[in-house]
Amino acid sequence: MTDTTSMTDSIYFAPLLPWQQTLWTQLTSRVLLPQQSLPHALLAAGMQGMGKRAFVWRLVAWLLCREHHSHPLGACGACESCQWLRSGTHPSLQVLPIITMPVSVESANSREASSSPAKSSKSNKKSTKTASNTALTIKIDDIRALHPFIYQGGRGMRICVLDHAEQMTIAAANALLKTLEEPQAQVHLFLISDTPAQLLPTIKSRVQQLALQSIDPAITLDYVTHALGSTVNREAVGPAAIEQLLQLANGAPLAAIDLARANWYSKRALWLTTWQALRSGKRSSMAASDYWQGQLNIVEFTKLSELMLLDIRRVGLGLNAVQKDLNLSEALMHYQPSDSALETLANSLQQTKMALQQNVQEKFGYDKLMQDLALL
Repeated sequence: MTDTTSMTDSIYFAPLLPWQQTLWTQLTSRVLLPQQSLPHALLAAGMQGMGKRAFVWRLVAWLLCREHHSHPLGACGACESCQWLRSGTHPSLQVLPIITMPVSVESANSREASSSPAKSSKSNKKSTKTASNTALTIKIDDIRALHPFIYQGGRGMRICVLDHAEQMTIAAANALLKTLEEPQAQVHLFLISDTPAQLLPTIKSRVQQLALQSIDPAITLDYVTHALGSTVNREAVGPAAIEQLLQLANGAPLAAIDLARANWYSKRALWLTTWQALRSGKRSSMAASDYWQGQLNIVEFTKLSELMLLDIRRVGLGLNAVQKDLNLSEALMHYQPSDSALETLANSLQQTKMALQQNVQEKFGYDKLMQDLALL
């Protein structure tokens, strides 16, 4: 099995997430029952880690499957349509933003893909870039390029998926309104957004939002517990650890699982030790930079630092630290960073992320972060 086939299988044909069963039954029943159909445009919105992309891609595969009437629980995986999906060349599926395979995924296990599992269409290859250096922006020309597919396509169901829909330019969003206002037979639009507040109100008023946000806490706890098992990164994962993960992930089960498996999450105590050593002068910022470059890449270190800053600020406001497995409160008992120092480090983290997009060397970013961490 090729890497591309393995990836598409994990996206299109993965088992249904347990908290999505009711919604799945509601939507598929509308397709299977006579004189009913899906809405023309659907919006899957909400924070990352809830499984909205997993749901959309699975539903797309089922809708396009030639045998879906006899496979109500998911695409058959064997018909000609499913084979086209596996190869990323389905003629009845168009996806924006336009990127090439392989895609980046929040986690192969979470199935919350951060971008499209489909290849770009032949007509748009000139504007295709790799996912690593492409800003997730949907422009007016991208929307216009969909029009022949929507208005002049052949018979049968056609599906357009707009991932990261909040990244549409204003001109692109206005161009999309025409399609939303003039629905075509057997054409379905799926919009996916991590930050739906950034969508234009005129767009949101013309799509029906999928009920993907509400998850029974008992189902969440059970799912995360079984997914993680008893150990992660050779460390025990008990009920308290899972509760902490879910709190840090704002209740999103897939995000909690990704967090537990992230290499940087296991280095939180080490981050705290480094900060205390820098602040007391026991370690130089250059030595700390050299050491951490061998531990994490700078993107991971930035995520780690942002999480630690969040809890440091909580304690500074008189709230309890979320990370109860660390001695953070004890470390802050006799010393509280100033608001200006916290803001300086927070700004430095943002600047580092922006600099990385300009191919700035990681060493320079690490050196600057350690200097600011020493002043925290």
